[in-house]
Amino acid sequence: MSDVINDGKTRVYWVSTIANIAAPTAAELNAGLDFTTRITPDGLNIPAETADVDNSSLASTFTTNRAGRRSFSPEVTFKRGDSAGDDLPWTTLTYQTMGYLVVRRILAYTTAWAAGQKVEVYPVECGERNSIPPAPNEVAKFTSNMKLREEPNTAATVA
Repeated sequence: MSDVINDGKTRVYWVSTIANIAAPTAAELNAGLDFTTRITPDGLNIPAETADVDNSSLASTFTTNRAGRRSFSPEVTFKRGDSAGDDLPWTTLTYQTMGYLVVRRILAYTTAWAAGQKVEVYPVECGERNSIPPAPNEVAKFTSNMKLREEPNTAATVA
């Protein structure tokens, strides 16, 4: 048994329209924008949180919890580009833009979308872009904080 190395095995697309987030089609995904090469190596951050629901009682001497509401807070860090074609994330992900952030993991980035592949589909609305302060020996960057506008499907299958 060997470990999976992440390098080159993640694909991230911005898609405007998906009819069924449980089964996005390869055609819908191919119509999207490939943002993978504009994201920094550590720039894909989609933390999952689960709230605690206290289910202990007045008779309890120990606090117990059940899993409550879930939430995700996608934040993606992009490299800025010096031409319109290289700066699509900046020009696309403006305040209140709605779309779908689609992530495929543990499969070579260069592998085309195909039926049966597992993907995560996040229906999001973009918050304000946040330029990262300049620093020596770094590319210009910005983050896009995204808000979930409906429940995502983190185990979707490409149709």
